[in-house]
Amino acid sequence: MPVLEQLTTVVVDCADPAALAEFYRKATGWELTHSDADFASLGAAGAGSAGPGLAFARVEGYRAPRWPEESAHLHLDFTVPDLDRAVTELLALGASRPAHQPGEGQWVVLTDPQGHAFCLAPAATATN
Repeated sequence: MPVLEQLTTVVVDCADPAALAEFYRKATGWELTHSDADFASLGAAGAGSAGPGLAFARVEGYRAPRWPEESAHLHLDFTVPDLDRAVTELLALGASRPAHQPGEGQWVVLTDPQGHAFCLAPAATATN
């Protein structure tokens, strides 16, 4: 039997938890479950929703990761029904599209308003 049973939350270090939670709330449609000056969290809408939540924790002196530097960093992967539409809407919400785009067009790398990379892949072609 494994020691770790289930991943419940991915916590992202940042400078402004409430602002970053709002970006991801708009992007995912998830519900804001907690927010204060130092911590904010989101969960999938609806009772019984599967999957981990996202949370954001204030770190004093936070410095954003610099994509695509080969330093230790974490990124999130999302599937989307329409890649071009998702990119357009996320850019309008405040995401950025870095020049470096690996994957030969199979997915798109964006960064959120505080510099964290995340990837978008079409739902029909995504593999885990």
